[in-house]
Amino acid sequence: MDFSYSEEQRQLADSLRRFIEERYPLETRRHANGFSRDAWRTYAEFGVLGLVIGAEYGGFDADATDTFAVQFEAGRALLPEPLIACAVMAAGLIQRHGTETQREAWLPPIAEGREIMTLAYQETCTRYDFARPSTLAQAHADGFQLDGEKVHVWHGETARSLIVSAWNASAQAVSLFVVPSTAAGVSMRPYPALDGARDAHVTLKAVRVPESAMIGDGTHGAAMLETALELGIAALCAASAGALERLIEMTAEYLNMRKQFGQPLARFQALRHRIADMAVQKELAVSMAHLAASAIDHPDAVERCRMISSAKLIVSQAARFVGEQAVQLHGGMGVTAELPVGDYFKALTAASLRLGDADHHADVLANLPAGASSRALTA
Repeated sequence: MDFSYSEEQRQLADSLRRFIEERYPLETRRHANGFSRDAWRTYAEFGVLGLVIGAEYGGFDADATDTFAVQFEAGRALLPEPLIACAVMAAGLIQRHGTETQREAWLPPIAEGREIMTLAYQETCTRYDFARPSTLAQAHADGFQLDGEKVHVWHGETARSLIVSAWNASAQAVSLFVVPSTAAGVSMRPYPALDGARDAHVTLKAVRVPESAMIGDGTHGAAMLETALELGIAALCAASAGALERLIEMTAEYLNMRKQFGQPLARFQALRHRIADMAVQKELAVSMAHLAASAIDHPDAVERCRMISSAKLIVSQAARFVGEQAVQLHGGMGVTAELPVGDYFKALTAASLRLGDADHHADVLANLPAGASSRALTA
C-alpha cells in the first residue's frame, strides 16, 4: 500500500508546518490556554477545518489520508486547539449522519471557523462504555428535555455547542442532540487536562432543545457515536505518530549536543541503540496510524473495528515506550519545564487515554470474534 503524500497533501502539510514555525512557536502555544483564536482562523483559511465536510457545505470532501497529513503535523507541533474533537469527530458525525437541514445549519460555520463543537458522551463510572447513557431525553410537545451529567468533555470549555448522547425513552434508543453550551440549564466546570486542553464536566438540568436538535432520526445514536469515535481514533493515531517523530528528533539533537567524558552522548553505543529502539517503535506507530486511516471507509464493520482498535493499542504502547525513553535520555532536564520533552510526554500520555486506552482496545479485540457485529451495533 502506498502511504506517500499526494502533491496537494504535501502542500497542505508544508503550509501548516511553516505557519507553526514562523507564527505559532511552542512558547506561544504553551500560553494559549488550550485555544488561539488567531490560529483557529488560520486553520479555517488553510481549509483544515473543512477537510471532512462536503464541498456543497464549504468543505473539501477530503478522505482519511488527507486528515492523516494534517493531524500528523498537528501532532508534531502539539497544536492545542480542538482540531480532532471539532473538525474531525463532530463535523464527520454530522456530515455522515445529519439531515440535509442539519448539515446546512452546522457544517458551513465549522468549516469557516465560526462554530466549535465537541462530543459530550462519557459519564461517571462508565469508562469508555457509551452505549448505555444515564442522561435522559424526555420528549415534549416542542422538543426534548435533557437531564444528566457528562465527564471528560474534550475541549468542553472552548466549544460553543455540544453533541450530547442521551437515552431517548420514546425511541428506546440512544439519541444525539446538539446543545448550545450557553443553553439554560447547562452548567460547565472546566479544568486543564494533562495535554493542556481545557476539558469540562458538564451538567444538564431540565435543558430544553427543539426536535431539530436531534441528529438523524434518533434511533441510531450509538452507531453514530461509533462513527465519530473511529474517525477520532484514526486522527489521534496520526497526531501521536507526528508527536513521536518530533520527540525522537529532539532527543537525538540533545544527545548530539550534550557531552560527557569529552564527547557527545550520541557517541555512546548503548544510547544509540536506545534511539534505534525508539525509531522502530515510531515507525510501527506510523504504519498503524496509516492502517487506521485506511480502515475508515472499510465496508466490513468487524474488520474496520479490528483495524482501528489494533492501531490505537499499538500506537498507545509505542507512545509510552518512546515517551519514557525520551525523558530518561534527557536525564534531569527531561522533567523540567525548560525543555519541551515534558510537553510531548504529557501529550502522548493523554492521547493514550483518550478514546479508549490500550487495555480497553485489547479487550475489544479479544471480544471481537469473526462474524461479530461492531461494538455499537451489539451494545
